[in-house]
Amino acid sequence: MFSFFLRRVAIALPTILLISVFVFALQKLLPGDPLLVLAGEERDPEVLEFLREKYRLNDPIPVQYLTWVGNALQGDLGTSFRTNQPVTELIAQKLPVTIQLAVMSLIFAVVIGIPAGILSAYRKGTVTDYVANVVALSGLSIPNFWLGIMLILLVSVKWQLLPASGYVPPGEDLWQSIRTMLMPAFVLGTALAATLMRHTRSAMLGVLTSDYVRTARAKGLSERKVVLKHAFRNALTPIVTLTALLFGELIAGAVLTEQIFTIPGFGKLVVDAVFNRDYAVVQGIVLVTAVGFIFMNLLADMAYFLLNPRLRNA
Repeated sequence: MFSFFLRRVAIALPTILLISVFVFALQKLLPGDPLLVLAGEERDPEVLEFLREKYRLNDPIPVQYLTWVGNALQGDLGTSFRTNQPVTELIAQKLPVTIQLAVMSLIFAVVIGIPAGILSAYRKGTVTDYVANVVALSGLSIPNFWLGIMLILLVSVKWQLLPASGYVPPGEDLWQSIRTMLMPAFVLGTALAATLMRHTRSAMLGVLTSDYVRTARAKGLSERKVVLKHAFRNALTPIVTLTALLFGELIAGAVLTEQIFTIPGFGKLVVDAVFNRDYAVVQGIVLVTAVGFIFMNLLADMAYFLLNPRLRNA
């Protein structure tokens, strides 16, 4: 297992290095100068020169990149041009909010998507299968921002069951924190549940017709054991992969949902940073998000190893 893990890490490290190059290079290609905002309305050339020296923007681009990477390896992602706060501090403030939203959304996706996919595959060609596919297609087609607005109008404004927006940290009030996150988590979770349902259905259809499933039925095992213990267990590999990728997608792509529900997470932070041309913050968020994706893929690979006896035997 250790050698398997080392091989995956050996693949991940060059990927992270390549991502850092792209992140830094693309930032340099963006139009505009963020220092013009800091220099004030007069934009005194001496002030601009002082700021360029302060942020080392007069150095050659390769030197700037190496400095940025060296600092990032030490946990320093730079300083926000706008707030003068360390980027790592900003990320540390916002990341727990987005992780909470991502975890709750993934719970909705797994609880809805996987059982629906199993049932749809088991009842292939029946009304249940068609209904599940129609619901999944609807979940993929309905925009998150529209569903979020409709839920706010119905659940919050009309029925007054849940808060329309805002965020309460779990440390202050756990129940209120869950209540404020339920609607945005449901909005994100339903879209992911549709994707998870389709992949679960495809994986289950492939294993339900296999020889070992027919053998299990011939032995007289109950359908519940055949479907859940034999078929679903062997269909888990692609489902685990997708779930890990979906979690990474949630961390990176909850921008619109966080804006609609006024959640102070990664999405709102990156939108504000882009509008303010706060490139240090944008670089830090993109780099952390990319590393998170790679880390989730690494966890998925380790889950393969634990779930698939053939990998362990090899």
